[in-house]
Amino acid sequence: MNSVLVERVLSTGQTLQVAQGDITVDEVDAIVNAANEHLQHGGGVAWAISKRGGPSVQKESDEWVRKYGPVPHSQPAWTLGGLLPAKYIIHAVGPIWGNGDDDKKLSYAVTGSLRVADELKCKSISMPAISTGIFGFPKDRAAGIIFSAIETYFTEVKSSTIQTVRLVLFDKATVQVFLDIWGSTNS
Repeated sequence: MNSVLVERVLSTGQTLQVAQGDITVDEVDAIVNAANEHLQHGGGVAWAISKRGGPSVQKESDEWVRKYGPVPHSQPAWTLGGLLPAKYIIHAVGPIWGNGDDDKKLSYAVTGSLRVADELKCKSISMPAISTGIFGFPKDRAAGIIFSAIETYFTEVKSSTIQTVRLVLFDKATVQVFLDIWGSTNS
């Protein structure tokens, strides 16, 4: 069971939440997978999502890459949720820290995920701390960019179907960093 730790309603009407738990059990319309550009779900959040979602997740991911090629930061792929409670998985490719334009690429991954969720007519979406695991993006920096990208997206997209965005963070260290940045940006 995921535990919502903080939430607030944005000026645009959407609810933004920070929760601790397991994104694979979140009962939302779509979850975001922190993916690599080839959608090979071998580690971290991607592995957990693929394992719990069942073999159809990797199969659909392979088909996506065969059809469209490697997934860019700004254009996430999507598959059905397989055995997950979520109907869809949005596969966002975050930046590998140190490869250049990292902040912009992370912002693109977040806003691209929200855009895909809108295209799929989702009302709720959960996302992890994209790129902060094996991709090495500093958690505090990522938190600020993720919060900002979410708010900017809704300011620019007035017709969004999304009502709730939940950041689901697994470990206590990441949760604490995101709560610290949340507190400094919402005081």
